[in-house]
Amino acid sequence: MDNKLLSLAGVLALGALFHAVPAVAADEFTLGAIIPLSGASATTGEDQRRGIELAVKDVNAKGGVLGKPLKVIIEDSGGKPQTAIDAAKKLVSVDKVPLVIGEYSSGITIPLGQYLVQEGIPHINPASTSGLVRKIGATSHSMVGLDNVSTEFAARDVLGHGWKNVTILAMNNAFGQGVAEEFRKHFEAKGGKVLSTVMYTLGQPSYRRELQQIEAAKPDAYVFTAYGTEGALIMQEAFELGLQQEKPFYSILITMMNKDTPAEFKKGLIGMDVGYLGAGGESYRKDYEAAYKEGFLSAYGGYAHDAVEFAAAAINKAGSTDHAAVLKAIDELGKQGFDGATGEIKLDADRQRTSQPYLKFKVEGAKLVPYE
Repeated sequence: MDNKLLSLAGVLALGALFHAVPAVAADEFTLGAIIPLSGASATTGEDQRRGIELAVKDVNAKGGVLGKPLKVIIEDSGGKPQTAIDAAKKLVSVDKVPLVIGEYSSGITIPLGQYLVQEGIPHINPASTSGLVRKIGATSHSMVGLDNVSTEFAARDVLGHGWKNVTILAMNNAFGQGVAEEFRKHFEAKGGKVLSTVMYTLGQPSYRRELQQIEAAKPDAYVFTAYGTEGALIMQEAFELGLQQEKPFYSILITMMNKDTPAEFKKGLIGMDVGYLGAGGESYRKDYEAAYKEGFLSAYGGYAHDAVEFAAAAINKAGSTDHAAVLKAIDELGKQGFDGATGEIKLDADRQRTSQPYLKFKVEGAKLVPYE
C-alpha cells in the first residue's frame, strides 16, 4: 500500500473513531462553561467549578433539562482571551451546546461574549463586572452587578473610614480601567479626592515600581484591585517596602486575591466584595461545605452556580434549544425575577443584573470576616 493510501486509511479510521465515540452521550443535555482553572485566577476558577457542579446536581434532582440529565462541559480559559475564544468555538461547533457560561475576568468575558453574540449563541456572564460588559451585545446576560454599582459601595465605605485622599492601583485591562474610573467618579462626587491612579500590566515579575508610585502621592489610604496570585505578590512587596505599616490598604473585590495571599502579608487588610449569598442561599452554603469540607474559596462560586440554575430554568421555560426561544425565555425570566443562591436575579433592559448583595470584609489571621 502506498503512502497516499496509508494516509487515507488513517484519516478514515480516525473519522470512524470520532464518529463512534461522541463527545457527549445523546441521553444528556449539555451546556458549556469557560472558567480559569489555571493561571493567576485558578483559585476563583475552582470555586466557580464547584458552584457549577453543585448546580448540576440540584438541577438533576429536580428533573434535569427538557427531561434529560444536565451535564456542563467545562473548559479552562487559562486566564487568556484567545484560549477562551478557542474553547467557545469548540463548545459551539463540536459539542453543539445551546448556551455558554463564562468567564471570570472582564478582559476575557468581553471578547468571549462578543464571539458568542456574533454566532447568535446565548451567553451568561457569571462574574465579570466591567461597565463595558453592558455593551457585549444582544445575546449576552449578566448574573452579577457591574462595577458602576460595586464601586459606589466601595467609595462610601472608604469615606466611612475617614480616608478622604487616596491613590488607586488597578490592572490595565477592561475590568481595572472600569473600576478605577468608576471609583474615582463616585469617590470625588461624595467629597473625596483621588491623588493619583496607577495602572499595572498583568503578569509582571514585580510591582515595586507601581507601589512606589502610589506611595509618592502620600495618601490617607491605598485603594487597589488585583487577581489571585498577582494580588498576593502585590501584598508581599507592599509589606517588604513597609507600605502596609504606614497606611491602610483597601481592596475592591477582596476575595479575588485573599485565598492566594499568605497571612503575614495582609495584616490589617480590609475591603469589599460581592456578597457570597442572598436571601435563601443558606442551603447552597451547607451543600458546599458538605461537599468540599471547607468554606467558599471566593465570592464567585455562587454566581456560577446561579448562572447554571438560571440557564436551566430558561431552557425549560423555552421548551426547546432554539436560540430565539431561549433568549425570549431568558428575557421573561429576567423581568419576572429568579431566586438564586446570591439572591433575587432581575435583569434590566441591557440584560444586566439590577441589584445584588455586597459585603465589607476585614482580615483576621488568614480569614476574611464580614463586618458592618
